[in-house]
Amino acid sequence: MQQTLHWMRHALGLAKQAEQAGEVPVGAVLVLNDNIIGEGWNQPISCADPTAHAEIMALRAAGQALSNYRLTNSTLYVTLEPCAMCAAAIIHARVKRVVFGAFDQRSGAVGSVLNLFEAGYWNHRVEYEGGMLATESAELLTHFFQEKRKHSLNPPIIL
Repeated sequence: MQQTLHWMRHALGLAKQAEQAGEVPVGAVLVLNDNIIGEGWNQPISCADPTAHAEIMALRAAGQALSNYRLTNSTLYVTLEPCAMCAAAIIHARVKRVVFGAFDQRSGAVGSVLNLFEAGYWNHRVEYEGGMLATESAELLTHFFQEKRKHSLNPPIIL
């Protein structure tokens, strides 16, 4: 439990990096044998890449670090419930376990809207746990979107 909290706090730190870059604050860290093998944060705007979600960035970094697209026995810690794209990538990468923070009632694919990890047609099963540091993760997202709305309602006046 202590290690899980440690890695989730690390993921929250990565989410704050996304926020500082103007991206939706989601962070992910992939761990194997208590060592980071990949990490990432949301970067679709800065990378001009719709697939540059935090989970995908962490999976890409880990694949490069291990020179292998199979990331067996690894655990992914992410601040927001994975979407369908990320959940499928996690399955294909053979990640053993996913721990996530906030549930995503709009597009969560690990229980909120659908659950791809429980679909019976995959040849790999992913263990998962949701709600770890959910309040902190959700507050980060809520604050980010409140600020976005505040600034979009009050655009700067250019003379």
